Parts: sequence; structure tokens; C-alpha cells
Amino acid sequence: MPNKIVFMGTPDFAVESLKQILNNGIEVAGVITAPDRKSGRGQKINESSVKKFAKEKDLNILQPENLKDEGFQKDLRDLNADLFVVVAFRMLPESVWGMPPMGTINLHGSLLPQYRGAAPINWAVMNGDVKTGATTFFIEKEIDTGKIIDSVEIDIAETDSAGDVHDHLMVKGAELLSQTVQNIFDGNIEAKDQMSLAEGLELRPAPKIFKDDCLIDWKKSVQHIYNKIRGLSPYPTAWTVLYSEKGKKSLKIFSAEKQITQSDNSGQLIVENDKVLFGCVDGWILPSIIQLEGKKKMAVKDVMNGFDFNQWKLTEA
Repeated sequence: MPNKIVFMGTPDFAVESLKQILNNGIEVAGVITAPDRKSGRGQKINESSVKKFAKEKDLNILQPENLKDEGFQKDLRDLNADLFVVVAFRMLPESVWGMPPMGTINLHGSLLPQYRGAAPINWAVMNGDVKTGATTFFIEKEIDTGKIIDSVEIDIAETDSAGDVHDHLMVKGAELLSQTVQNIFDGNIEAKDQMSLAEGLELRPAPKIFKDDCLIDWKKSVQHIYNKIRGLSPYPTAWTVLYSEKGKKSLKIFSAEKQITQSDNSGQLIVENDKVLFGCVDGWILPSIIQLEGKKKMAVKDVMNGFDFNQWKLTEA
């Protein structure tokens, strides 16, 4: 009998991995994904990206609300998979990840042991890294600490957003994961302890990002703010507050250019032709794609047709 896997994942990032696994002829006994949710004004049922793809491929789908549910775990055991493969899913209880005889592996969007946590791609870009990658590893009790199987490295360009890196890693990571699965089945792996790889490194975490983490501090450097905008685009998105005599508005910034001048322009807002300049401690940020509170995402020059930035400031009066 050929070896077979159970695949666990939810968003688009996981779909590419499942696609690669199927393309390589690996048998998928079942797909575990998030339950359907109602969303939008019409409260329409929303299926996960993985579910939609799995339905197209006529795969067996399970959508447990509770991963510890005995009924779900019995159904999971009955699939008789040799290996569980996890990509962008939720935390698993040990009763799940410890179930298959060959273990449970995960694809993580960083070069472990760097950037353990929920948002590795965002933090790598925000920190100004020029390289990152994806890692396959065995899941153990502590999150993102299991033995490393393999990794792939990619470059981060100066202008790359988190979205750009995400899309690049989605493909390269899928190729890595598919090869890792085959190597496990072939008995051709040598897993490495993360602590041995962490020796001498200053490890950076990648915790979940909240709205307050996305607020721009205009007293920071141009490069810091520029990296923050890139690292939070397209989601959850860097933002600031505009102030006027009429009140205040929040403003999301999806992309920007930068000008380093070495002069302290912190908190200044200047309009020049079809551009808006936001002052930093050592120069200017020039937003290019923005979203005003209550409005659609647009280019700055288009926003300026109906919004006078001259009436607004970056600091309260």
C-alpha cells in the first residue's frame, strides 16, 4: 500500500502546497480545514480556500469545530494516514499531532529558528531583512520548535511588501513541502534540532500583530516607517491619524516612497503638486496607495481630487 497523508490548512497560502502534493502523486486521505463561516452584509456562507480547492479535486473533507472532539479524532484515525501535513492551520492538540506513525510536519514561513510565531513574513519585512525563507519541521509541544527537516531561502527586495514575499514563499514553500513529504516516505531525511542551529544567533520572534502595532510613529526614521508600511501591506496595514478643526480621520497606507534628508520633519504634512509628504525624523514618506476612513483604497493623486490634505495635520493642534 502506498503511503498517504492528511492535509490540514485553510487560506490561499495552503492551497498551493496541497496542489503541489497532488501534482507529485502523493495520496491525500483527507483534508482538514476551518468550518464554513457566515460573512458580509448578506451573511453568505464562506468556505475556506482550501475547502474550495479540495472540493474541485473531490477530496474527503473534515471541518471540525473542536480538534479535541472524540468523534472527529475517531474519523481522523479511520483515515489511516501515515503522515499529517500542516500549512497555515490552527494549533493542534498533542492527541492529533501525535497520532500518525510518521509524525506531523508543518511548513513555516521563515528560516527557523528565526521568526517563530504567527506573523513571520510581516516581521521579516518590517525588520528590513534582505533574506527569508520557508522551513519544514516536525510539530512538537512547543510552537515552532520541532526538529527541522529542510528549508529554502529567498531574497527580499527593497521594494517588496509582505504580500510580495508571501506570494513568492507560497510557491517555493509548496515545492519544499512536497519534496519533504516524499523524502520522509523514502526514509531520506535527517532532522536537526533547532537549539543546535540557534546557537550564537539573536533570535527574533514573530508574534501576532494587532491594530495598535500597526500605528505609525512619525518620530521614527524614514527607513523604519518605510519598512513598517511594506511589512504590513496588504494586511493588516500600517495606519495613521489625520487631524483638522473638523475632527480626525484614520488613514491606511499600503505603499509609499521615501526621501531621506537628514532634517527632522517629524509630524509635518506638506502637499506638493499631486503628492503628499509625511514628515519623519530624517526625511519624508510619500504615500502612493492609501485608504481614507470610510473610503475605498485608491492612489493618492486620485484621493486628492476630492480631499484637501492642506486642511489636515499629522499631529493634534
